[in-house]
Amino acid sequence: QEQLVESGGGSVQAGGSLTLSCAASGFIHGFDFMGWLRQAPGKEREEVAHIEADGTISYIASVKGRFTISQDNARNTLYLQMNSLRPEDTGMYYCAVDELGDGEWNYWGQGTQVTVSS
Repeated sequence: QEQLVESGGGSVQAGGSLTLSCAASGFIHGFDFMGWLRQAPGKEREEVAHIEADGTISYIASVKGRFTISQDNARNTLYLQMNSLRPEDTGMYYCAVDELGDGEWNYWGQGTQVTVSS
């Protein structure tokens, strides 16, 4: 059974750093995209960054230069290094898999909370 488990969230002051991890298991057929999405209170969920099977990486504009997404060679663990955190980065962060790379996130973790105080 496919499973995604996030860890590493927490509370930091603005300017601080956090690293999120996501352990993936059960994806015996592989997948195309793996990524991080977040949802702030009262806002729609948005994709933060993703890595494609060919190694292509994409970020939303607001995190470019501050966040770094990476994964291990076996694609078992996904990371999100977050530096220079801002209060607007606060939200629930989810690890997700898009099996076909068609824009539909098929599998989700339970989420990990990131809170950035000013």
